Amino acid sequence: MCSTFSLAAKTYIGESNGNFRHRKSMVTATRAEVITAPKQRSRPVFPELSIQGIPIADLHVQEIVQRQSQTYSMDREGGRRKPQFCPSFLEEAYDRCRNICAEYAKTFYLGTLLMTEERQKAIWAIYVWCRRTDELVDGPNSVYMSSEVLDRWEERLQDIFEGRPYDMLDAALTHTVFSFPLDIKPFRDMIEGMRMDTRKCRYQNFQELYLYCYYVAGTVGLMSVPVMGIAPDSLISAQSTYDAALNLGIGNQLTNILRDVGEDAMRGRVYLPQDELAQFGLGDNDVFSRKVTNQWREFMKEQITRARFYFNLAESVGRVHE
Repeated sequence: MCSTFSLAAKTYIGESNGNFRHRKSMVTATRAEVITAPKQRSRPVFPELSIQGIPIADLHVQEIVQRQSQTYSMDREGGRRKPQFCPSFLEEAYDRCRNICAEYAKTFYLGTLLMTEERQKAIWAIYVWCRRTDELVDGPNSVYMSSEVLDRWEERLQDIFEGRPYDMLDAALTHTVFSFPLDIKPFRDMIEGMRMDTRKCRYQNFQELYLYCYYVAGTVGLMSVPVMGIAPDSLISAQSTYDAALNLGIGNQLTNILRDVGEDAMRGRVYLPQDELAQFGLGDNDVFSRKVTNQWREFMKEQITRARFYFNLAESVGRVHE
């Protein structure tokens, strides 16, 4: 259950030729829905949690920021050569990525049209890789999933970053990672999120759930910032920008979880903090029964408040400097 971009639809993409089959809509509520919602209650809703759920240092986000800020200079010093692709081949590779976004992530695709052509292509390539990664666990062939499959996918990711793409869609991402200062760690972290899906279907508390949200969605924000770019004269620090992107990803994934409770329950998964369910006298059976009780409504209000909190936290970075 991976949240990749703020608006997208689920699709299965074949590994060797870019063919794909439609899957149901996947990623998240629009930003407009969040900012028009009622204000967060004044009382502390989750006093036992830090703002981030777990310390950012534990996720090594600062290291990612530093490396993505240094990648260009490191490449020059290390003599890493950009792989050369036939222009027509590369154009077709990006066209396939674009078509996937345009067909199955219509609103997100329209947003990418506001970017420069180079950034459009890069975001399409990242989107497709994230989608393919998610489909390893949630796609129609997920019954064949094993730790070995994800290990091979991670090896293939390493090849992409070393300029050795396996297929045309990989080639688009290879060109992207050599064109923008992208670090491999957020991509590896997303694969780790897929590993969590193969061995874990319950989360005892929000700290555990936050870690999952980071792996499958917060990482997308970290991937996107180098492509979107930070203005040289920005009054907002790079770290603050990355933190905002991370918080946006967390908010998106929490929204996904609340939207997809029923679908996840059919798969035997409950992406809700077990201790908080218990606080409202609820348990897995209440989730599986799909009965909307007063206890369930109150529980969901708390979860919605938390999701809005992360959206507001992401948006507050820009407001501070207005």
